[in-house]
Amino acid sequence: MKTVFITGVKGKIGRTISEVFKEAGYYVVGQDKVEGPIASCDIFYNFDLKSYVQDTLIRKEWDSRFEKDFDSLEVLINNAAVQLLGGIKDYPLDNWQETLNVNLTAPYCLIQSFYERLVKSKGSVVNIASIHKQLTKERFFAYATSKSALVGLTKAIAVDVQGKFRVNCISPAAVDTPMLHEGFNNDLNKISMLGKLHPMQRIGKPEEVARLALFLSDDQTQFINGADLLIDGGISSALRDLE
Repeated sequence: MKTVFITGVKGKIGRTISEVFKEAGYYVVGQDKVEGPIASCDIFYNFDLKSYVQDTLIRKEWDSRFEKDFDSLEVLINNAAVQLLGGIKDYPLDNWQETLNVNLTAPYCLIQSFYERLVKSKGSVVNIASIHKQLTKERFFAYATSKSALVGLTKAIAVDVQGKFRVNCISPAAVDTPMLHEGFNNDLNKISMLGKLHPMQRIGKPEEVARLALFLSDDQTQFINGADLLIDGGISSALRDLE
């Protein structure tokens, strides 16, 4: 049985990824800072990636536990992210550091931690980025920077490991999640209007992101490496006229 490790597994996209991989026969290992059991995970780790990055002792403790709890790893999915909004003028340095730590440095640390197992399995890393890596808006500069850098990290590591394992990226546009709804104050009319901006005339579904992650992890797609796959309903190709 193949093993997948998924970060941010309690969020809507992370949970859906865990369910899709479980259905596909994977042994699912999940991580999240939010407490509580999750049915789609065979193992669930409750810890904060910010602390994992910042504290060497904490990182060593968790890495040691990973070694004891599961022997092999075929797929690593770096899905966890924070989105701390604000303008550059007075944006707190702590928020900037947390954004980079969780969205960028944690994927780097986990790839490094699981390096030998990924090499042994000739495995696959899937990093979940965002359309904000190329198209963003006001107050998203920290999040957008972290996702741009995550795409760069994906490509650079794919080159660095020279086929020992694969590293790819998924960049979704708007996806139907609680985080998205909260960003629009749960205004369903605004969510509908957002959907109409996409040529597909709707926003994305978590299942679509999860299925793409599964596709990238398949042994039959091994020549896809160092790629950043947009799943955006066509919005990155669209210009709109003034109303």
